[in-house]
Amino acid sequence: MTVNTSPAREQRYVTLPARPEPLRLAIDETAVVVVDMQNAYASPNGYLDLAGFDISGAKAAITAIQDVLDVARGAGVPVIFFQNGWDADYVEAGGPGSPNWHKSNALKTMRKRPELQGKLLAKGGWDYALVDDLQPKPGDIVVPKTRYSGFFNSQFDSILRARGIRNLVFCGIATNVCVESTLRDAFHLEYFGVMLEDATHQAGPDYIQKASIFNIETFFGWVSSASDFRRAFAQTEAVPAKKDSL
Repeated sequence: MTVNTSPAREQRYVTLPARPEPLRLAIDETAVVVVDMQNAYASPNGYLDLAGFDISGAKAAITAIQDVLDVARGAGVPVIFFQNGWDADYVEAGGPGSPNWHKSNALKTMRKRPELQGKLLAKGGWDYALVDDLQPKPGDIVVPKTRYSGFFNSQFDSILRARGIRNLVFCGIATNVCVESTLRDAFHLEYFGVMLEDATHQAGPDYIQKASIFNIETFFGWVSSASDFRRAFAQTEAVPAKKDSL
């Protein structure tokens, strides 16, 4: 048996205003998750734009996310970027035997417009790249994913558990697809999920955003905002940690 002689470490908390109730978060157990802020989803001539979705709200989401990341990095909160897409030959996307082959709007758009084949969400391409205004910085983590949920067939869960992360603060695109899918899986895996509503944007009409917000705050997690995130971290509470005797 080994005696622990390391000094007890102070634990820091914030109370985040949220719906349906405020959420007290241990900062060392919290990460900010940036979902798919790629040209595909947030830039003119990216996949969502070419597929006919309204991306006009992406610019405001980018600004809000920048603010959130400044706060998170300053507080030592890990920042994790998801990057969604597949290999250049789309093997990872699945063939006709995969529901993803049938439901992915990127794949359907390329089948409808053959001149786009190989350009949408292909690793190494412009569409797949993260937007210029939200580039990872040293210490940030980038997790590739091939399906809507960031937990599926990725290292995301292991990355979180290795760092003792229990609380996930979500932002990104699309609210009703990859953000909500990942937050739902987080709930089932015993993580506390918070979505910052003004730091997300939906794929579809405005009522889709409202529906996802309702789902999350009623069934799967909590909903807050980028401004409340900043205010919460400006009022950090420090609590002396108890030292283990063994």
